[in-house]
Amino acid sequence: MNSIINFIVKDLLGQASILIAFIAMIGLLLQKKSKGKVAEGTFKTLLGFLIMMAGINIIVDTLTFLNDIFTHGFGMKGYITDVAAIAGLANRELGSEVALTLMVIFIVNIIIARITPFKYIFLTGQALLWMATIGAVIGYKAGLTGLPLILTGGIFGGIMAVLMPALAQPVVRRITGSDDVALGHFCTIGYLVQAAVAKVVGKGSKSTEDLVLPDNFKFLQDTYLSMAVVMIPMYLIPALAAGPEYIGKYSNGVNYLMFAFMQSIQFVAGVFVLYSGVRLLLNELVPAFRGIAMRIVPDAKPALDCPVLFPYAPNAVIVGFLATTAGSIIGMIVFPMFGLAMILPGLLTNFFAGGTAGIFGNAMGGRRGAVIGGVVHGLFITFLPAILVPMLESYGFTGVTFSDSDVISSGLILGHVFQNNWTFVGCFILFVALIAWFVNGKSTKPQEEKAHESV
Repeated sequence: MNSIINFIVKDLLGQASILIAFIAMIGLLLQKKSKGKVAEGTFKTLLGFLIMMAGINIIVDTLTFLNDIFTHGFGMKGYITDVAAIAGLANRELGSEVALTLMVIFIVNIIIARITPFKYIFLTGQALLWMATIGAVIGYKAGLTGLPLILTGGIFGGIMAVLMPALAQPVVRRITGSDDVALGHFCTIGYLVQAAVAKVVGKGSKSTEDLVLPDNFKFLQDTYLSMAVVMIPMYLIPALAAGPEYIGKYSNGVNYLMFAFMQSIQFVAGVFVLYSGVRLLLNELVPAFRGIAMRIVPDAKPALDCPVLFPYAPNAVIVGFLATTAGSIIGMIVFPMFGLAMILPGLLTNFFAGGTAGIFGNAMGGRRGAVIGGVVHGLFITFLPAILVPMLESYGFTGVTFSDSDVISSGLILGHVFQNNWTFVGCFILFVALIAWFVNGKSTKPQEEKAHESV
């Protein structure tokens, strides 16, 4: 029995590429496609996802290097937003409970999508795993064990897996111009915060994608060239601060500045690979998913990881990354003055969540929305982990905290529920509801975006 559970959890639900390819195959079979079409669609979906992940891995490697030289070069010390470290510690003690909670989350997600108007199937496996981890950890430390622990975390996580894509979907429709895909990434509350700020400050601001440059600089309209122009100094300046001795442990004898320069170019190459994978994935997965939508969960929409939005506004991704990083550095300096923990900027989170938030900000408020909203987003995703730190330390996790805003929010809500702090829970839920209501008001329509971009 345990081997079957392990196979389902680790080899099927735990392997996002296999899970998505499997779902594409089911969708094609339900549409009664020929064997050849089923094989082709399944394989290309798997290939597209793996190409996307290959791009993400290149980006993660280069950003990990940048993060190291950034914190070392500028002498930063504080808490690291490292979800993998917490997950590793939690799984040593609660491995089976986390795995079963993940299964319950997936089942609850399917049931809710089947019987309610919220037809979102959350397909970002690692995000579900982080949600299962926080649910299991908070419940266990509050005294739950066995089935109550698994069901509490699973039902709460399943609701979040449907609710977060639903809250983001009006803006996602505005970004993509369609209702074919949804966003399955547990940083949605942060995206809504940036979108709300953008809606306030961005009236009349042009889109980040409509830059008009002089003839000598028109080469910068190429996405990858403009990205390289931004990222090269982003790597060289921290490299100068870190020095050749520290970078020597990475560079294997290569000049430290040349090594940092090549890392910046590899970052751009990673983005190129990522975009290629996203396009292939969407071309195959969306038509295949119609089979699921028609039979198992009518009108279902696949909720995919955040890079699926990057090709729709590549300039906004970089603007959002830089603005979020600036906000997180400000928060790192300011929040400890008020007695909160010092949270080090996590450049991985800043790129993926900040880039996506930048797309949300641009969609709602153009360039001003991407920049000003991005700084606020950076502050917000620094503030959330800072207020979670005391709770995690009381549970024995020292020096680390979670990074994704929805996962942190879940931990805060569940933790305060178990402490009977209903004032905090009520205020937090009211805050999220008001932000979502403000962002998803009547003005969040694709046709009004076109009018906005033409200003």
